[in-house]
Amino acid sequence: MPKPTIGDQELALLHYLAEYPSASVGEVASGFGEPRGLARSTVLTMMERLRSKGYLRRRQLRGMYRYSAATAPGEAMRSAVGSFVEKTLSGSVSPFVAWLSESAEVSDSELAELEALVAQLQTRRRES
Repeated sequence: MPKPTIGDQELALLHYLAEYPSASVGEVASGFGEPRGLARSTVLTMMERLRSKGYLRRRQLRGMYRYSAATAPGEAMRSAVGSFVEKTLSGSVSPFVAWLSESAEVSDSELAELEALVAQLQTRRRES
């Protein structure tokens, strides 16, 4: 069963937490929340939501809860993209690819990555 989707701010928080093996709410509120104008209570709410969705783990250490990523941010990103494609694009990636070809700035390395993904899709299709 896929994990519940997450919002932009939650995804940014997961990216922040991926850089730390374990962090308290206070540490995250200071390092992540303050620069974004988020109150400690807001950060705590976000962290608990991410924990209930299965993206964060929490353990008590010396009387304080420490949070760590339960999954890599890439998994959350894939889930968010999948949700966007299904809900907004009705399951079709063609509108996104059209937008990408017309409007987006794509670096040489990103283009190479896209070409590799297309080659992977073609290989998988031939094998099935």
